[in-house]
Amino acid sequence: MIAWDVHLIILPILLPMVMAAVMLLFDERRRRLKSVISLTAMAAILIVALILLYECLTGAADGGDTARVYHLGDWAAPYGIVLVADRLSTMMVALTSVLGAGVLAFALARWDRAGPRFHALFLFLIMGINGAFLTGDLFNLFVFFEIMLAASYGLALHGSGEERIRAGLTYIAINLTASLLFLIGVSVIYGVTGTLNMADLALKVRVIAETDRGLLHVGAAVLGTAFLIKCAAWPLGFWLAPTYTAASAPAAAIFAMLSKVGVYVLLRLSLLAFGDQAAGSAHFGQGWLLAAGLATLAFGTLGIIAARDLARAAAYAVMVSSGTVLAAAGVGHPAVLGGALFYLIGSTLACGALFLLAEVLQRGVDSGAQRERAVFDDEYRDPFDDDERNEPGLVIPAAVAALGGALLICTLMVAGLPPLSGFIGKLAMLDGLANALDPASIAVMVALSISSLGGLIGLTRLGVKALWARDEDAPELVVGAAELAGMGGLLAACVLLAIFGGMGLIYAEHTAEWLGRPDAYIEAVLGASR
Repeated sequence: MIAWDVHLIILPILLPMVMAAVMLLFDERRRRLKSVISLTAMAAILIVALILLYECLTGAADGGDTARVYHLGDWAAPYGIVLVADRLSTMMVALTSVLGAGVLAFALARWDRAGPRFHALFLFLIMGINGAFLTGDLFNLFVFFEIMLAASYGLALHGSGEERIRAGLTYIAINLTASLLFLIGVSVIYGVTGTLNMADLALKVRVIAETDRGLLHVGAAVLGTAFLIKCAAWPLGFWLAPTYTAASAPAAAIFAMLSKVGVYVLLRLSLLAFGDQAAGSAHFGQGWLLAAGLATLAFGTLGIIAARDLARAAAYAVMVSSGTVLAAAGVGHPAVLGGALFYLIGSTLACGALFLLAEVLQRGVDSGAQRERAVFDDEYRDPFDDDERNEPGLVIPAAVAALGGALLICTLMVAGLPPLSGFIGKLAMLDGLANALDPASIAVMVALSISSLGGLIGLTRLGVKALWARDEDAPELVVGAAELAGMGGLLAACVLLAIFGGMGLIYAEHTAEWLGRPDAYIEAVLGASR
């Protein structure tokens, strides 16, 4: 491996951090410059993320089944800070980059002018998410977690409006509570094991004294609760739908990745530290993951059916996506988890696109439009904006047909119906569950089937209402060129997932198998110091 290739691992963190810091040096009147810097940074992050993913996909990086480790300051683990790029972390970084690029393009139509420091907040959020996926120790996970949340607080309130502020303050309070639980859980685990490096923690759990095992489980349970809150598992996810619905469309779309951070950490720690080799702690909490996943699937499905607008339905679809992976992890079969990971990729992109699509379709026809008046009416016009009006942009011919096709793609992806990749992921899960055919597998099969039906019913009903049952006096549908580019990019990624579905599913299944072999991860991180 050549030297420059090693440093690629830190670039998804370093690039957004540096670019965001640079943009803070300019005032808000330099909008075009900030847009160029932000787009350049996001494009570079996307390229780096795809290179890392490609190396894992083709086996160019140490055979594809070995994690690549970046030692900051050349300090060896477990004492030094390490970043770990394996199949799961590179997949999640690539997903974040694709979603972030599409959302940023959409925001350039007008949302980046709705309030101060949008681009800096956006890049700091990307930095925190990527750092959480790549870090190899719990302390830096907490650091990146807090960076991510701090940026998300600003984006949740971006654009003002009473409803947005009310929901944003609730979101802040809930996540501060989750951060407190995170800190308590990590402190207890460190007190028992004496380490925060994830690989070293996995080794310590295997040999911990039985008298200390109960306290370890308490710390793990508290830490797990913090991330169940973050991934909006029922009943801890009551905050998600009101917050995401009230937030601006780009903020809600990128927030679809925040819940996946919680899912990622639960998967990583449960399979690494509490897998088959964890002695008396083996499979600790697996039953709770199954129960939380099933409950979240049911609640999210009912939410989609009951939703009265697309933005709220998209928020519940985010919960369905998270619940699907939690339930698959609770079953404990690699084939099921592989299908769930593949479904997670497509459903996350579709949920992000659905938030953006909802903003276009609901513009000026419901209460959501009243929120936009706080941002875009002349009475509240941004004093730094040089334009006479904040027009959305170029009128695209046949807008209804284009938006209808976009909504169809989102519906098929969320519901997991053919011919798109959501169906491939759910079919892989059902095949693995049918092979196991135990009570837990049957329960998950039923939940997945009902969630598909519920998602189809709810989103189809809302689509008909938004496109074909519009009031005669409703404003004409107008799509900005930047908005079309953002949504089109995300939907194109969904279609590409279907075209290359076989390759993607194989990668996801190998990722699930890799997660089931914690010794390989431990050996890659600790090496000779093990």
